[in-house]
Amino acid sequence: MQKINVGVVGTGFIGPAHIEALRRLPNTNVVALCEVTAELARQKADQLGIERSYTFDELLKQDDIQVVHICTPNFLHYAQSKAALLAGKHVVCEKPLAKDLHEAKELVELAAQTGLVNAVHFNLRYYPLVRQMKVMREQNDLGEVYSIIGSYLQDWLFYDTDYNWRLEPDKSGDSRAIADIGSHLMDSLEYITGLKTVAVMADFNTIHKFRKKPLKPVETYSGKMLQPEDYADVPINTEDHANVLLRFDNGNRGVITVSQVSAGRKNQMKLEIAGSKKTYAWNSEAPNEMWIGNRDGANQSFLRDPSLAHPEARSVISFPGGHNEGFPDTSKQLFKEVYDAIAAGKQPEKPTYPTFADGYRELLICEKILESNRKQAWVEI
Repeated sequence: MQKINVGVVGTGFIGPAHIEALRRLPNTNVVALCEVTAELARQKADQLGIERSYTFDELLKQDDIQVVHICTPNFLHYAQSKAALLAGKHVVCEKPLAKDLHEAKELVELAAQTGLVNAVHFNLRYYPLVRQMKVMREQNDLGEVYSIIGSYLQDWLFYDTDYNWRLEPDKSGDSRAIADIGSHLMDSLEYITGLKTVAVMADFNTIHKFRKKPLKPVETYSGKMLQPEDYADVPINTEDHANVLLRFDNGNRGVITVSQVSAGRKNQMKLEIAGSKKTYAWNSEAPNEMWIGNRDGANQSFLRDPSLAHPEARSVISFPGGHNEGFPDTSKQLFKEVYDAIAAGKQPEKPTYPTFADGYRELLICEKILESNRKQAWVEI
């Protein structure tokens, strides 16, 4: 088997998650990573057991590296993805794809011109039961979608002493909770139901109007606490919590809530999709079970089991029933489909994985949600 050489850009929380998932595939070889300085790149490469380390420009000059994974802060995604495509590299980019629609549109067009494989890391659609719900809906098990209730709740920014680069609009963009986790929720909802969101009505809230920014480095999810003198008070202009009403192209409605200040919710995405035949409910913190609601019979629990799943969902399941799969497996399954395309040498006509076009779609929805919150009015998409 010909192994595909990969370079990973960025080593915060998500970069090592990409590396771990890539190492679980038989046809990939993570040969290099890069950071903002050569010294930091070498330090991180040693920690992660990667032979070669570079700055970004040096990485792109390596002819044997075929794929680049962009795992840097949001404001770098556009420039680095563009440079990688122009250097002839296939690209897997973290979301959001870019800071604005203009940048995202340029990347979609450039990727199409090059024919190179392009993907956005909407990995949560790769939980097996998310795929199973999609296939069941496609086979008319759900019926017409009547309503959708979704939420994505976290508590990693619960205290005013919790701080991260995502709180800074120049690095993360004008939206935080919606852009960061709401984008996963909206992507999964449209993916499962096949519906398009056509209008939104949003209401944001910033719980902590000021936060204490550490004067020393603190990594995401590290849980480290500093002393009072180690902080500086800074104003916060992005949302801790958001509610959004949704209208869909079938004429029906939905609602989502996202929060990064919900104590005890570490990383919980919940979906409840009510149809004319059944209701599906699923929770990412218990990802191996879905609830199926019936009006005229007993409700059901569907446990993740490849022997019971549809073939299209079975393709993203690696272990037998009763052997739980979770968050790290979602990236592996996404990359498995992406690297099948890379092995074939080009972007498929109908990719099964989320592409730059999907990244553009979620950025469009996010911008309309932001506009709705500013206007406190319904906004059409």
